[in-house]
Amino acid sequence: MTLAAVSDAGPLIHLAELDSLELLWAFDTLLVPETVYEEVEAGGVPDGLADLSYELVEADESRVGTEELDAGERAAIAVAKERGVVLLTDDLAARETASDAGVEVRGSIGVIALGYGRGLLDRDEAASRMRALQRETSLFVTEAVVECGIQMLDEQ
Repeated sequence: MTLAAVSDAGPLIHLAELDSLELLWAFDTLLVPETVYEEVEAGGVPDGLADLSYELVEADESRVGTEELDAGERAAIAVAKERGVVLLTDDLAARETASDAGVEVRGSIGVIALGYGRGLLDRDEAASRMRALQRETSLFVTEAVVECGIQMLDEQ
């Protein structure tokens, strides 16, 4: 099964904060909208991004009309809808907008779980990185969400 995804800035930043961008290799195709790349670049391109294989894509973010989302989130949702790929986002409003549009969504915890499922990490390392997302990165994630992610590992 070929897995393709488009990422907004959140997972790129949060996984980079954990030195875990290589988990995005779990996807056969990774798309990054130019708007998202510019957002990430503004904060300083994360270490490891250059080592990733991804395709910069143009997106018409005006087609996703919600004021709550920034241009990068709207661009990523537009690409996910157009191409029928998974959206990677850690933003709750973006997640809800995408789900309402019938787009499959994964956050950074979901990327770690997929990395485990595809044999890039063992269970303990995956659980450890999920906990580290909460403690060591700029991502706000609750203990309950982390525990739910760890439970997903055990169900795979």
